[in-house]
Amino acid sequence: MSSDDVSSLPSKKVSRKPIYSRFTQQELPACKPILTPALVIGILICLAIIFIPIGLLALSASENVVEVVDRYDDACIPSTNQKVGFIKDPATNKTCIRSLTVPKKMRKPIYVYYQLDNFYQNHRRYVKSRSDRQLWSPKSESSTNLCDPEGQTGDGKPIVPCGLIAWSLFNDTYALSKNDAALQINKKDIAWRSDRTHKFGPNVYPKNFQNGPLIGGGKLDENIPLSQQEDLMVWMRTAALPTFRKLYGKIETDLEANERITVTIQNNYNTYSFNGKKKLVISTATWIGGKNDFIGRMYMAIGGTSLVLAVIFSLLYVFKPRPLGDPSYLSWNKNPQ
Repeated sequence: MSSDDVSSLPSKKVSRKPIYSRFTQQELPACKPILTPALVIGILICLAIIFIPIGLLALSASENVVEVVDRYDDACIPSTNQKVGFIKDPATNKTCIRSLTVPKKMRKPIYVYYQLDNFYQNHRRYVKSRSDRQLWSPKSESSTNLCDPEGQTGDGKPIVPCGLIAWSLFNDTYALSKNDAALQINKKDIAWRSDRTHKFGPNVYPKNFQNGPLIGGGKLDENIPLSQQEDLMVWMRTAALPTFRKLYGKIETDLEANERITVTIQNNYNTYSFNGKKKLVISTATWIGGKNDFIGRMYMAIGGTSLVLAVIFSLLYVFKPRPLGDPSYLSWNKNPQ
């Protein structure tokens, strides 16, 4: 066949039609439930049956939590207008004695928290002021570019741990006693296991920490690695809201009802500069955690709303039924031209 004969043959048309499949043609089996009145009412009743008992259980668990809350920032400072000057003066005695009464029997473990109000740990610059690489590896102690203004000392030495979060470490201390006998506060395993094993290195030690002219908060023992400084780990897991609680320790003994607990507080942390509040919280816990009625109330609200809607729809279905698929309810039939 000559070249002229080949050129005279009709060329094959290239098709752009996709390969047939049931997926691209939307022919797969599908569930298309028809929302009949009976089905809607049944779903709402099922939601009410599930959510209301869960809400009652959550409220009951929250009610069983025994909690003692004591605000001490105003009580542990002289009645003077120079509150900031008092708290910043290292020569003043900041020891404060508080007496608490146990309202109900508290079974171990009993959790000791400190609560701060009006403290915005979620501020963008504050949250970013840290170096996770430095916290984990001693080879990265110079990685302080994100830690300004607490990244290096005046002579250029890196601060470990650096950043505003570590610099503002909470440093109030609590000592509890009952009938003149000390109550031991266990501070082991108060931080997340992931923080102890994956975020804070066992070979990283504090260096040049709180050595500047402006002291932000607590100091750290330079002979203890960061993986064992659990107060720091708890503090550096920043809170999302301006009012938050952080775990200080655990009491491994029961407390009886009406017992008086004496608390010796070292009131060191400066919340007076920003009108913050400090509270000591002693609390038990249940399967739902600490005292919190919000979850139970939300379950009750959703379950109650579903039950009310189910009753309303049932009454409408009984007294004013509507035939399923009645074409007279179509807009062009209700309003004919």
